[in-house]
Amino acid sequence: MKPLTEQEIRAAFVNCTKGEAKRLSVPRDLAERPWADLDFLGWWDPKAPERAYLVTELDGRPVALALRSSGVAPSQARRSMCSLCLTTHTGGVSLMVAPKAGKAGQQGNTVGAYICGDLACSLYVRGKKNAGPDGRLHESLTLEEKIQRTVANLAGFIANVTAVANVTAVADAKAVTDATATA
Repeated sequence: MKPLTEQEIRAAFVNCTKGEAKRLSVPRDLAERPWADLDFLGWWDPKAPERAYLVTELDGRPVALALRSSGVAPSQARRSMCSLCLTTHTGGVSLMVAPKAGKAGQQGNTVGAYICGDLACSLYVRGKKNAGPDGRLHESLTLEEKIQRTVANLAGFIANVTAVANVTAVADAKAVTDATATA
């Protein structure tokens, strides 16, 4: 992933208002992040512990999501698998919920995924961070194939978040086209 600036990150949010994107906390250490090893940058909001954010590149442009954690209590911790990178953790996977983009999100509709609680999927896949015993299942896939799978899983999650907004935009464009054609 190429390094991003704070402005690029704030402008990339697809499921919150511009005002919300302007007010959210962006990491101050962007220059020190291991960008070459990241498929996405994920971070928790220090001012709102139940909120997290992630930004990635899709089709050559940054796309960012605002997320909310379900906040599972430690007594409910059990072995779970991240739906992005397929790393297993005991108590280290969180149900992250993203408001859908557009009108659906404003109406309270959300999409959820189980994601590594520290948002370090890219580092687990590359073996740069250890998930503990049996954290990574033995697979015959190459590292590049594992990275591609993680990116595809993330792209699928983002597509689910933005699906209604895209369908609405297509429907609106079709309505304008139809109205213009009949005029």
